[in-house]
Amino acid sequence: MKYPVLIASLFLTTTVVSIPVVFSDDERREYRQRSVGVAAVNLPLYKEECGSCHMAYHPGLLPERSWQKIMAGLESHFGDNAELDSNSTKIITDFLKKYSADKSSYRRSTKIMRSLVKNDSPIRISETPYIKHEHDEIPDKMIKRNQEVKSLANCNACHTTAEKGIYDEDNVKIPGYGKWDD
Repeated sequence: MKYPVLIASLFLTTTVVSIPVVFSDDERREYRQRSVGVAAVNLPLYKEECGSCHMAYHPGLLPERSWQKIMAGLESHFGDNAELDSNSTKIITDFLKKYSADKSSYRRSTKIMRSLVKNDSPIRISETPYIKHEHDEIPDKMIKRNQEVKSLANCNACHTTAEKGIYDEDNVKIPGYGKWDD
């Protein structure tokens, strides 16, 4: 008579109970951010200093070694002198290092890191293999020859949610061409 009890217990242990999970709006936004974006820029000093000349690029777009290289060369930053006082330089460098791609759990940052050759330290986000690959189907006329875009470095020209760190295709609108659909 032991067998019916054993069969009943096996049935009970393999029964799956479905319980609906309810996420708050903040949790849904965080999940989406982690899956299609990078960590949002949350340092006002960085936004103010770096964002005054170009988009305040998200630290999760480059590894720590790249940010260190960029911050060490501010006296000749892509043809301009972008030097800061030592305190501001330290605060911004620490921020960039803390949230860099190699320290991030965001999916896009992980993909960027996987695309790099070991110890590679690109100083242009647009030169990382992952970013190049993600844009390789877009004709030059839409980027390089488009006066409103000019280069891949101008992320927020097409990525309407770039400021928030979200770079999915759903939010791409190329100036003069409209929504991108590959």
